[in-house]
Amino acid sequence: MVPPLVLDIDGTLTQSSGGIDPRVFEALPAWDAPVVLATGKAFPYPVALCHFLHLPERVIAEHGGVVYADDEVRVTVDSERPWAAAEAFLDRGGDLGWGAADTVNRWRETEVAISLDADEALLRAVAEEFDLDVVDTGYAYHLVTPGVEKGDGLRSVAAALGVDPADFVAVGDSENDVSTFAVAGESFAVANADDRARAAADHVTEEAHMDGTLEALASLR
Repeated sequence: MVPPLVLDIDGTLTQSSGGIDPRVFEALPAWDAPVVLATGKAFPYPVALCHFLHLPERVIAEHGGVVYADDEVRVTVDSERPWAAAEAFLDRGGDLGWGAADTVNRWRETEVAISLDADEALLRAVAEEFDLDVVDTGYAYHLVTPGVEKGDGLRSVAAALGVDPADFVAVGDSENDVSTFAVAGESFAVANADDRARAAADHVTEEAHMDGTLEALASLR
């Protein structure tokens, strides 16, 4: 028997050069237990990945702001405050960094993502004024409502599936995975993980990115 999994995407299921590692398409569909994708990305991204992997659509998106399992979508927080803060950031000369179309934020419901090239000091100052947190995933800054975390999303998905959250094994690479590590029964940080994720994980793999995830999965078989 293998345990259910909750897996981050960026930095965890990707190649070091970016982009989904093609080995995902063999490893995850063959996993004989529920697989949940937990990401800071907007809701359509993990749903699409589940679709192309031929996996049941079980996702935690926007750091727990949107949760989907057992044919139910749950939006856990109002998005008005993050977008008001983003407007203030722009008014003061900030730039979200994604161009006019901004497909990074186009489908977000509960938070706003900002490029790592943005003025971090200004962003954090604005976030404090609006009582928001700034989460650095290593791929973007995210303006999020305090208390919205992937770990809460895992509890919600586990309840929908009738599974104890402690039965899950989590794999991730950044500070937004720390709450998932706390809720899951066992956790792995891949070798490229940031300091907070490494400190919170039960194990740190020798390999990075998808190589590290495959290392973790092999140890669970």
